[in-house]
Amino acid sequence: MTAPRPDGTPTEALSRLAALHGVATSYSPSPDTTVPASTTAVTLALAALGVDASTEEAVRAALAAREQEIGERLLPPTLVGWGARPPGALAALPEGTRLEIRTEDGGTRPSAEGLPPGVHLLTATAPDGRTARARLIVAPPRLPAPEGRSYGLLVQLYSLLSRRSWGMGDLADLGELAGWAGRALGAGFVQVNPLHAAVPGPPTDPSPYRPSSRRFPDPVHLRVEAVPEFAHVEDRERLHTLLARGTRLREAVLAKGELIDRDAVWEAKREALELVRKVPLGPGRTAALHAFRAEQGQALEDHATWYALAEAHGPDWRRWPAPLRDPRSAGTARAREELRDRVDFHTWLVWLTDAQLTAAQRTAREAGMPVGIVHDLAVGVHPTGADAWAQQDHFAPGMSVGAPPDAFNARGQDWGLPPWRPDRLAESGYAPFRDLLRGLFRYAGALRIDHVMGLFRLWWVPEGRPPTEGTYVRYDAEAMLAVLVLEASRAGAPVIGEDLGTVEPGVREALRDRGVYGTSVLWFERDWEGDRRPLPPESWRADCLATATTHDLPSTAARLTGEHVELRDRLGLLARPLAEERAEAAADVREWLELLERLGLLPGPDGGTAGGPDGGTAGGADASREEAGVQAVHRYLLRTPARMVGVWLPDGVGDRRPQNLPGTSDEYPNWRLPVADAEGRPVTLEDLTASPRLRALADVLRAGAAPGG
Repeated sequence: MTAPRPDGTPTEALSRLAALHGVATSYSPSPDTTVPASTTAVTLALAALGVDASTEEAVRAALAAREQEIGERLLPPTLVGWGARPPGALAALPEGTRLEIRTEDGGTRPSAEGLPPGVHLLTATAPDGRTARARLIVAPPRLPAPEGRSYGLLVQLYSLLSRRSWGMGDLADLGELAGWAGRALGAGFVQVNPLHAAVPGPPTDPSPYRPSSRRFPDPVHLRVEAVPEFAHVEDRERLHTLLARGTRLREAVLAKGELIDRDAVWEAKREALELVRKVPLGPGRTAALHAFRAEQGQALEDHATWYALAEAHGPDWRRWPAPLRDPRSAGTARAREELRDRVDFHTWLVWLTDAQLTAAQRTAREAGMPVGIVHDLAVGVHPTGADAWAQQDHFAPGMSVGAPPDAFNARGQDWGLPPWRPDRLAESGYAPFRDLLRGLFRYAGALRIDHVMGLFRLWWVPEGRPPTEGTYVRYDAEAMLAVLVLEASRAGAPVIGEDLGTVEPGVREALRDRGVYGTSVLWFERDWEGDRRPLPPESWRADCLATATTHDLPSTAARLTGEHVELRDRLGLLARPLAEERAEAAADVREWLELLERLGLLPGPDGGTAGGPDGGTAGGADASREEAGVQAVHRYLLRTPARMVGVWLPDGVGDRRPQNLPGTSDEYPNWRLPVADAEGRPVTLEDLTASPRLRALADVLRAGAAPGG
């Protein structure tokens, strides 16, 4: 191991080597604090990038090799041009260097001037005979802003059960919600959780943010009865039995108070889909499936192969027989053909799911929504899943994405997601990122990017080490943003970055300059540089999605009543005495209520909430005041210049429970709760659309979002 300084920090040579590979040797949890990274963290991060820094001699050799490589190369592997402006790196080429550019459409050009948007292949030949090839990403300077202002609903799809779904919300429910919200409420969008394919169980990880694959959707969201061939299944008795099972799963959640059981839902749907698949496709449907397979190419073949192999060998590819761990081995090729029927089955499932996702977006737009369905891109994938297997050469071995220690979590976080290698991304012209976005934009009216700061840098945690012993690794943010802007502009889709928490200086500005929206949550919007009081509405940024809460935070009703503190106390999650936590939460809410009252947004002499700021239960007049408080919060959001305003759908019916409680696993039923009313009774999609409380909140939003509102 490289000898560290006496304080355990990297030597000067190791620091220089790390900087040349984008590995940080320190981080700043706050503007006035700098914390050094350990030599171990830096050395292991470099090792994951293929750089040996295990000894002082190895560091010197690697440093010399890297400096020589940079000094001799004509061009980096990927260049970025914005609009008609060619990359600045071309100006540094030796005089007389000849360029040849093969454009994305197959044409050739001798200059980078005036290239169309796309990913082109550039070859440079210097007068001394040296040559270099690079990908040239040309993107529009920024994404166009959506016209006007819109408001929309935010919902975890699995939690939204209708009287037809099989124990969890599905894509037909999503289409129904979008069609109703667009026409009856004048909503402009519906934002959902990531619908990426999960690692199969049982038990399946219920978190939508730890998927097997971000490239393809999960067929658990299919409405089986909406598959055209369903009507022609011959084994009606077996099908009737499965439909009855789906009914029981639904009623268990809605009538008996049971948790959403994703594994049971999928098992019933899978058996039904096996029956549906026996129905031959018609000529048109056959042609559509073949076209889809051809368009998706090797990526879809790999995805379906992984699921077929997982059925035979389990869902952790790292424990498969050695030949099968390599997606390009002869053994994998043989296994793929031996399992051809199962590979075709999983390919068919992706095709069906893609079609129903596309139908939901079409329904939303036909209902008058200017945006439609906003899909969510998780920050990474499960280390045992399909993407980590198929693209393993692009992932950093032995590393996990997380977050460093900060004021809210002194131990840091490890999310268990392997990071992409920035060097491999650059060498491929960011092909994995481009393909991922292109797939999502097939059916997304807009895209939310979880932890958008990951386009700039990610906190890498070495396997077996605590998150405190990690370090930041930098990505080429200009290239990542160029790919994002290119693909989003081609799709005509806005992009919303989730930029909450600790954000590196300059990140929000860079995103704004490229037309990427941020995320602003009411309770966090304070004058942190000044008096720390709630930020007045006119001081908010316009280029954002403004909300009162998210899936990781308390509902607005729970925040107003203080019930979120009581919940955390019951689960043993408080770091301070309950009385202190209660007092701080009450003071926080009181400051906001005072502002709402001063602005004339909250009726009543004291801006009262249910049970007052020290907590209580919703009932009678208290429930009415609580509902008024929820409406006032959203009136406030409409006073800001935010172009998009999001309403957490459970807020519309008084739901108290968070969908996810960070810091818990088995202690709380994360990702398994249906939308419920103030008393905790599950609310169906049909009940939601008839809810006077939701209608009243929608009237507030519709009036405020209208021109002049």
